[in-house]
Amino acid sequence: MIKVIIIDDEPLARMIIRDYLEQESDIEVITECGDGFEGAKAIQQHKPDLIFLDIQMPKLTGFEMLEIIDELPHVIFTTAFEEFAIRAFEKNAVDYLLKPINQERFSKALEKFRNIHGNQQPKQSLQQLKTDIEEETLERIVVKNGTQIKLIPAQQIIFLEAYDDYVKIHTQNGMFLKNKTMSSFEKQLDSKQFVRVHRSFIIKVDQLAKIEPMEKESYRGILLNGEKVSISKSGYARLKQTIGL
Repeated sequence: MIKVIIIDDEPLARMIIRDYLEQESDIEVITECGDGFEGAKAIQQHKPDLIFLDIQMPKLTGFEMLEIIDELPHVIFTTAFEEFAIRAFEKNAVDYLLKPINQERFSKALEKFRNIHGNQQPKQSLQQLKTDIEEETLERIVVKNGTQIKLIPAQQIIFLEAYDDYVKIHTQNGMFLKNKTMSSFEKQLDSKQFVRVHRSFIIKVDQLAKIEPMEKESYRGILLNGEKVSISKSGYARLKQTIGL
């Protein structure tokens, strides 16, 4: 049997998908979830073959939920907003369905999944799928600490620091680790508020107290909380352009 989880905050949407799936003899709906927090826990617990995932949900969006999953099942996205479908996931999701979902279109998406699943094709790359999720401005960051999930508003960030395969997110409420690249953060954070001043540092410009010159055309930034960050020649030029030095 193919194990399926439905993740959608709308009861009617979950009911429609469940009704369609109940007509399929080889599919078992393991559980339904009303938000991304429940969905992440259910995926961890049940290891489904396939999830139907809404994009726009309160608390935790479908995009954010994917970021905290270590082992990704196959995904069919469901959304009421065509712009998400257009931006999204033809390369790395099985399919996407626009709401209201009609049964013919649903059956085609399911058949597409069966072809992939039956041929034992590898699941879509989690990292590539994450890479394809590029919102215009990153307003908050979701991090996982053990079983705890925390949402960090961008306004609480003081600076970001490269740390091997992770990024240290220094905030007003402590430091958190995120398995993501500095380049991704540089692209997604508001460039009017955040500047990459060094290959290892991105700072929130209103947290900068002063700049000290160092040797070889490099600089050091002193932040309002007393932390010190390196500023390269090119980083200094970007900083000048942003804050009008």
